[in-house]
Formats: sequence, C-alpha cells, structure tokens
Amino acid sequence: MAGKLNKFETPSSASSDSDTELALELSEQVFLDEEDYTRAPASPTTVPNVRPYRPPSTGSNIAKSPRARRVRTASMSQSTKRTAAESILHADRRTIYTAGRPPWYNCTGGQEVEPFLIGICGASASGKTTVAAKIIESLNIPWVTIVSMDSFYKVLNEKQHQAAQRNEYNFDHPDAFDMELLVKVLQRLREGKKVEVPVYNYVTHSRENRTKTMYGANVIIFEGILAFYNADVVRMLDMKVFVDTDADIRLARRLRRDIVQRGRELEGVLKQYMTYVKPAYQSYIAPCMAHADIIVPRGGENKVAIHLIVQHVHKQLQLRGFKVREKLAVAHIGQPLPDSLYVLKDTPQVQGLHTFIRNKDTSRDEFIFYSKRLMRLVIEFALSLLPYSEADVDTPQGFTYKGRKCDVEKICGVSILRAGETMEQAVCDVCKDIRIGKILIQTNQETDEPELYYLRLPKDIKDYRVILMDATVATGAAAIMAIRVLLDHDVPEHNISLVSLLMAEIGVHSIAYAFPQVKIVTSALDPEINEKFYVLPGIGNFGDRYFGTEPAADE
Repeated sequence: MAGKLNKFETPSSASSDSDTELALELSEQVFLDEEDYTRAPASPTTVPNVRPYRPPSTGSNIAKSPRARRVRTASMSQSTKRTAAESILHADRRTIYTAGRPPWYNCTGGQEVEPFLIGICGASASGKTTVAAKIIESLNIPWVTIVSMDSFYKVLNEKQHQAAQRNEYNFDHPDAFDMELLVKVLQRLREGKKVEVPVYNYVTHSRENRTKTMYGANVIIFEGILAFYNADVVRMLDMKVFVDTDADIRLARRLRRDIVQRGRELEGVLKQYMTYVKPAYQSYIAPCMAHADIIVPRGGENKVAIHLIVQHVHKQLQLRGFKVREKLAVAHIGQPLPDSLYVLKDTPQVQGLHTFIRNKDTSRDEFIFYSKRLMRLVIEFALSLLPYSEADVDTPQGFTYKGRKCDVEKICGVSILRAGETMEQAVCDVCKDIRIGKILIQTNQETDEPELYYLRLPKDIKDYRVILMDATVATGAAAIMAIRVLLDHDVPEHNISLVSLLMAEIGVHSIAYAFPQVKIVTSALDPEINEKFYVLPGIGNFGDRYFGTEPAADE
C-alpha cells in the first residue's frame, strides 16, 4: 500500500429519509420476511455486563417506527463465564440469549475459527431433538444453531403429493431429501456465512414461501434420521452422535406426534410406519450407526452420555478463538497511510466543528448540534466518492445543463451501535428512502474484546452499496467485526465504505490491511490511542457524551 493521503474539498448538500433482524433461540433461529423491514431506526434490547445501550435522546432527531414491530435480540456466545440468568431472557413465550459472540476470525479479519459441528442421527421419534436440547442446555453457550434435516425434504410433484396424502410416499428414503441443498447450507454455515433454510410444512407436505435466516454459531447441531447417510456431510461433522431408542418407544412417540400435532389418522400412521418407516430404519438408518463416535441409549434421559459430549465440546471450543484487540493495537506501527483512506479537507469550517466537539467543556446540546453538522459533511463526502456518470438535463429556461448522476441505485446505511446510530439521521437526510441496518457490537469489560450481540440487516443486502457508520474508530476491532459480518452476508468488499467522524491511525492501518478494498472515510485522523483504546488527542467517549451517559465525577 502506498503512502498517499487523499484530501478532498467539502461537498455540497443533497436531499432526504431510512431499513432487517436476526435472532437465535434455544431451538431455532428466527426467520425474517420482507414485512419485518422498517424504514425507521429501532433500538436493541439492553444487554448485561457490557456498556449498556441507551435509547437516543430527544436531541438525536431519530424517527420512531410508524407501526408496532416485534422486538428481537440476537443470541451470542460467552467469552467469560456468566450465569444462565444473566445471559437468558424469557419474553413472549420465547427464550432469547443476550450474551455476546467474541471474534471468530484473526486480527487480519480472515475466517479462521470454524464452528464445532455435531451430527445427531437416529430413527424417527428416537429423541434426537431432545438430545440436542439437552446438549445446548448443558453447554450454556448461547451461540448455537440447530439445523433439522426435515427442512430439506424435496418439493413434491402433483403425483407425489397425492401419494403423500394417502400415506403412500416414503419420507424416510434418502431420495426424499434435497441432499445438494443440505450440503450447501451446512458448508456455508461452517464457513460462517449467512444461509436461508427452507421451512417444511408437515401438514401440507410442502415447503412454505418463507425461509429461516441463520447466521453465525460457535456450535452447529445437525439432526436428522439420515444425518450420517451422505458422505460429504459425514466429512464435515466434528462429532457424530447416534441416538438408540427402543422400537416400541419410538412407535408410541410417533403415534402421539403424528395424531396430536400433525392431525393424521391412526390407520394412516400405522400403515406408513409398517410400509416405509420400519423398513427404512433397517435398510438406511441403522447402518449409519457404524459412523457414530458416540451411541446414546435412551436418548435425552442418558445424563452420563450428555455430560461426556458436553465436556468434549467445551474442550474443543477452548482451543479455538482469538485475541484481536491487543494485536491490533500494536500492529502496523510506522507503516505509510493506505490509498483506501479518504480524509475530509481540513478547512477552517471543519476545524471549527472539531474545536467544539473535542472541547471537554462543550455542553451536551452543543456537542450534539455540532456533531450532526460534521456528520452531514462526512456523509456527503463519502457519497462524493461513489461512481458518477455524465447526465444532461434541460433547465426551465430551455438550456442544457451538463451534469452528473450517481451510478449506484441501491444504497444501504448500516450503523455500528450504539455510537454509529447517531449518524443514521445524516445519511437519511441526504439519501432519499435509504434502508438502514444495525449491528450491535460492545466491548467485554473483562476481556476488552469486541462482542457481537445483534444484527438487523436486509435479506438482500448483498445487492447494496453499504455505508458502514461508526462515530469513532480506535483499534478498528469493532469495525473489522462489522465488516466481517457484512462479508458473511455476501456483500462484496469493494461495495463497503466505512465512515467515521474520527479515526486513529492504527485503526486505519488494521482495517486497510484486513480489507484493502473497503473505502475508509473520516473527517480527521489522530496519531495514537491510549491503554484504554481511546483515540488521542481524541474526543472522549462519543456515545456517552452524545447520549448523556457519562459517569458522574465522583464515580
């Protein structure tokens, strides 16, 4: 990277307005439909043991959603030991985890830490889901994803659908599953990528139009009657568990489930069991036992087996993971500034705005006012770096004006909460009908590592040019995590612009080294950071000063 520092003139103003969400539960991840998207910013649930998120003040000028919307929060993993009560919330009959996910990549932003993939195989109604739930409960690691093989039943044609209605279609045969899609989804989850998992309807024997959005996990549990049948899947599994349950117990469970939960008749359930389920177990499922690392008799009741599995998983997880922030703080010292850095021209106007917001004696109202002015300038500056092409228009006086038009039609703003949320209004003011996404990243007070708590992104964000916003960048640890999330959602690296009011040189180097195609845009560059990872000379804690949450002087 060359040592050139790009300086640009302050751009003029433009014109106005604002966008999804991902939550992980004990037994599934919540899917999102297009109707879940909103144009107005939304606030995440407060999380424990980290700097808490607080709603914007009335001075933040952030609009509220015009309609009621569901409040969700993302589940994450624990980097430090917390009690179950601290990391779990119970709301609306759902279990929601609130512990943060630590870095799953190294200090260069590369995808290095693969999740631990557990396969659970066994006959129908053997208790595979119960074993999976017991493992999750004992692990006490919120960032766990469960993938059910049932989600990958093939779409039936008309003839097959009619046979299924008569209980004459074999759902226990390997050909009933879309193995190609199954392998693709598991591989992407293992690589840390976002996936869309089909939702199968057992009553209508068909896939629903909606899908489940799944992203990110320390542990992935894949369960199904033929979980060990496909050789590609078996090679991906880190641990293979076979649940062995007595045939009479399995039949009793299946009768209760299919009659009570799925509305089927007794005669049809028995016919299907004797014709397809029992022979399929003998021909395809029982032989899979040979692949198992652990065989669990009696399913979820076998506490000894569950304990052994959990012990092994904990040991493997301890061997994975990275310390990111400390390495970033000392990396790239003395290197020339990268070509991907763009700094707003240091005009008297920009100097004047920085004088107000850097002054420790500036009142909160004035801090907010002048910060907003600077945000508007730096957002306009970032937009000026997008590609433009020539465009001729006719003026009201009948003359032709040779102008320019932005070639980017789809722009999405994504804020890194909480400080980055303060920049949302500025981007809404200059980009009409822009969609807004949110990523909540907080610093763990015990490890000083960034942790991911919450995502809210459009499902089609890969098709957008993304303006990633954070008020300040010190080591770059939070920004690198946010960029990693966007890449995992298939956003091309060259389509991301990181925009901030103030950055430290070390943070710029770290981000540019990890992601050389990301544009880094700021209004000022400071030379160093202190032992608390604050930028120097700096601006203080931007979020605390903006939201009025600074600690009292006597604390």
